[in-house]
Amino acid sequence: MDIFEKLLKHMGPIGEHSDRAHGYFAFPKLEGEIGPRMKFRGNEKIVWSLNNYLGLANHPEVRATDAQAAADFGLASPMGARMMSGNTNYHEQLEKELSDYMGKEDTTLLNYGYQGIMSAIDAICGRRDVIVYDAECHASILDGLRLHPGKRYVFKHNDIEDFEKQMRRATELAKTNGGGILVVTEGVFGMAGDQGKLKEIAALKDKYEFRLLVDDAHGFGTMGKTGAGTGEEQGVQDKIDLLFNTFAKSGASIGAFMSGEKAIINFLRYNMRSQIFAKSIPLPIVIGHLKRVQLMRQHPEMKAKLWDNVNKLQNGLKERGFNIGRTNSPVTPIYLQGDIPEATAMCLDLRENYNIFCSIVVYPVIPKGQIIYRLIPTAAHNDEDIELTLKAFSETKAKLDQKVYQVAEIPMV
Repeated sequence: MDIFEKLLKHMGPIGEHSDRAHGYFAFPKLEGEIGPRMKFRGNEKIVWSLNNYLGLANHPEVRATDAQAAADFGLASPMGARMMSGNTNYHEQLEKELSDYMGKEDTTLLNYGYQGIMSAIDAICGRRDVIVYDAECHASILDGLRLHPGKRYVFKHNDIEDFEKQMRRATELAKTNGGGILVVTEGVFGMAGDQGKLKEIAALKDKYEFRLLVDDAHGFGTMGKTGAGTGEEQGVQDKIDLLFNTFAKSGASIGAFMSGEKAIINFLRYNMRSQIFAKSIPLPIVIGHLKRVQLMRQHPEMKAKLWDNVNKLQNGLKERGFNIGRTNSPVTPIYLQGDIPEATAMCLDLRENYNIFCSIVVYPVIPKGQIIYRLIPTAAHNDEDIELTLKAFSETKAKLDQKVYQVAEIPMV
């Protein structure tokens, strides 16, 4: 068989809907200045799909810094991988400032978060080592686990009893193999919005021998007194051995970083294949990151405004009888019942008749018969955005319950 023939016959569980979904439900094009209101197909929508938590994407100081850095250095500089020819004083300054912010000895920048955390797991764990991880860890972590040549054990999401069960198995195997144990979880889980059980897991370090890697992509800038993340929020920042964060959310940019013990971070610098064999982060982005970190640390009112909007949106949804699950972060899921055609018909109504743009999640990401709308409040949203959105969801939920959206297939748009 021609290997491409197989691909064309089976587009995958999401790709099978591409003929109807593409350009509207999948790969939509939002246009205009990044913010709570943008254009979609020529009309203004209230947007709840962007992880621009602190509203930094169009902060005037950020825009000015980004523009000046691009004018000064261009997007090519520095050329080459960081180890070979792509290092600069700005890269090292950013690492120092991030280490101070995170309360860690050292930090290494990552050109992309997804491949960065994959590469870190690959560098740390050998065939004798065991990985124990939360069942709802991000796809980037799961792909990193697929690179692991040794054993891995998954524990039920945020279930400490099951975590201990898997740790007992891992401990026995590591002892037999002569390897170590890496535990991987998240600070804030990006789909459901609940915080990981960092405090409870860290408390078990006295009972089991393991190192803890936390992906806090959604916690950086949003959680904790200073915005240092979920570890700070739960009082266990010092118990996290490796702290992974990304600039793609609160930082409204791209790239990521890993913070931890100086010797271990230095090991990662010299052993992460995704960094050794890939181009360094361009200088305009690094300089832009420096400005973003400065604003995060000097302007706590941005995080305060974010949480004011989070509480208004989430409390408003709960008061109207919506199920928003177990979230205790800005991530705001709305759980509904319906199949894929119903979900897309409701989404179409929200976008076209209520001017609300938010992302839907359906099977196979979640079980059949379920719909999740995932809303991301930001510091840039206002009370009118929230009230119009609450009204829209109340009315469309009533239509969903009345079977108004029952259609045979995904609407053509």
